[in-house]
Amino acid sequence: MLLKVRNQVVDCRRCPRLVQYREEVARNKRKEFVDWQYWGRPVPGFGDPDASLLIVGLAPAAHGGNRTGRVFTGDRSGDFLYRALYKVGLANQPMSENSDDALRLNDAYVTAAVKCAPPDNKPSTAETSNCSRYLASEIDSLRDLKAILCLGQFAFNAVMKMIRSKYNLPRLPARFGHGKVLRLGQGIPLIICSYHPSPRNTQTGKLTEKMFLSVLRKTLRDGKIARNKP
Repeated sequence: MLLKVRNQVVDCRRCPRLVQYREEVARNKRKEFVDWQYWGRPVPGFGDPDASLLIVGLAPAAHGGNRTGRVFTGDRSGDFLYRALYKVGLANQPMSENSDDALRLNDAYVTAAVKCAPPDNKPSTAETSNCSRYLASEIDSLRDLKAILCLGQFAFNAVMKMIRSKYNLPRLPARFGHGKVLRLGQGIPLIICSYHPSPRNTQTGKLTEKMFLSVLRKTLRDGKIARNKP
């Protein structure tokens, strides 16, 4: 099922502005990556297809996921994220440099609310809506899903909209807050919030590694994430 979603994501050209931007970035490479063959397409999710934990970010970075073809790979946000996942046993290595670096996730799946790199890291409402079908399909495909970790308010809003629709929930007065945990009812994945591991947050001390590890450990504990499933 996730393979089908992946193929649909990679082939998507629904948003003209995003298509133009991602391909323009791939042509006009950053100087330090001039020898790279940029991916330049939508970036699908990555990880364990039997995952209990779904981690959702905003969108691929122009010279990160849009370059490497793997979500949170090749940029500082990804360095921060996967190092932390490794420390809590959800990844087999602390680095995520390219799509062939042997990184594997254990009981975790990482994706983004919007699959294409957006200009100024700001997708429009229409672009977000166009991409929502793919996030919904990823959630539906993760049969053992117990918890969703939302990295930032944008991801939180996208996930909450999806969960309300999927489980026919009333519009809830739920607000984003770092470390916040939402229990929405039996059979509904736990929703956990964290600040996004962007350089803007990590370099200013708004999100430290200690803070993020604390949220991850809370997620594993409260969501009953196995990490070492047979």
